[in-house]
Amino acid sequence: MAYAVSPIDLIPDFIPVIGLLDDMIIVPLGLALALKMIPREVMEEHRREARGRLAEGVPRRWVGAIVVICIWILLLWLVAYPIVRKLAGKMS
Repeated sequence: MAYAVSPIDLIPDFIPVIGLLDDMIIVPLGLALALKMIPREVMEEHRREARGRLAEGVPRRWVGAIVVICIWILLLWLVAYPIVRKLAGKMS
């Protein structure tokens, strides 16, 4: 699954159609292979555990979500702020 997030690609993504087509083939095949490698007993055990947790109610752990949202806002600000300043400087 590291291939999906790796900066190294078999066919670079900037090549039209073919660059993204390899990702559309390799990633699902890798996921299917990973699922086949998980022993059936382990998969069933964790499915039962997940069903049990969902039956108790949806977990409400907002701390992780808030941290991720704050990081995205910070990154957006770090990228957008210099651009807006540069554009504002050109307009005045």
